[in-house]
Amino acid sequence: MPADASAPLSPSVLTLVRGRPDRLRNLMRGLARQTVAPRELVIAWMQPEPAPDLPDPGCPVRHLFVAGEPMPLAAARNRAAEAAAGDLLLFLDVDCIPSPTLVDAYRHAAMQGEGLFLGEVLYLPPGLDLAAASDETALARLGQVHPARPAVPPAGLRREPDPGQLWGLSFALPARAWQAVGGMDEAYAGYGGEETDLAVRLNARGLPIFWVAGARAYHQHHPVHVPPLQHFEPILANAARFHRTHGRWCMTYWLGQFRAAGLIAWDMEAPAIRVIRVPDAAEIAAALRPDALFS
Repeated sequence: MPADASAPLSPSVLTLVRGRPDRLRNLMRGLARQTVAPRELVIAWMQPEPAPDLPDPGCPVRHLFVAGEPMPLAAARNRAAEAAAGDLLLFLDVDCIPSPTLVDAYRHAAMQGEGLFLGEVLYLPPGLDLAAASDETALARLGQVHPARPAVPPAGLRREPDPGQLWGLSFALPARAWQAVGGMDEAYAGYGGEETDLAVRLNARGLPIFWVAGARAYHQHHPVHVPPLQHFEPILANAARFHRTHGRWCMTYWLGQFRAAGLIAWDMEAPAIRVIRVPDAAEIAAALRPDALFS
């Protein structure tokens, strides 16, 4: 059903947090610089206590707590969405600093019709200081486009046919679309797969996907593992669940890296993944790339 273009939309920004309080503070300062303020910020804490000394994001803040191991990413997003008062859910990763037009761009996109909306994310180098994190010109100069991501349109919206393009760093959709599919599948535990599963289920219900001009965010650097061996077991379990549900594999890039490392036997036509061996602590440590921008 198309959205009523005459009806005002109230965006709730939702973010998940475990650690990284400096990143959250930069996100909140970015919200305070928005040309259109969100209705609220909902923080789902995957830790016992909130971080101290949080800045004013220019909107009310709602706090909730979600326990679980490994990190309950799907459950935390669901609890945040259930708590949100807005009719547009805007998910923003805690590592992301929103550009000043991000909320307004998503809001304007959603007023043109219902969809799953994706925004551009630029990746920042290590060593960002507070002054640079608060300077849009500096962020735009420092940020780099992920080589695996398509370019956003220079203006307006562009239809995206591939649900697999949803990455959880920055996206928005109407609350009623989220509710129609029951949110994220909480059987996806830990890292990987839950976002693609959501996008596939939304797409199956006819919700179109769009890239949105002006909804830029800046990803604050953190060390990455290449391949992500620290998430080896959750990735395999979640990939298997996705295959059982949808009859095809997701996270194929990472599965290919695991295969190349001699850890699994797998191919695109395989009905299952066979574990040859589990990476040891030394291999996981060796996979850490402190200065890499992209995983």
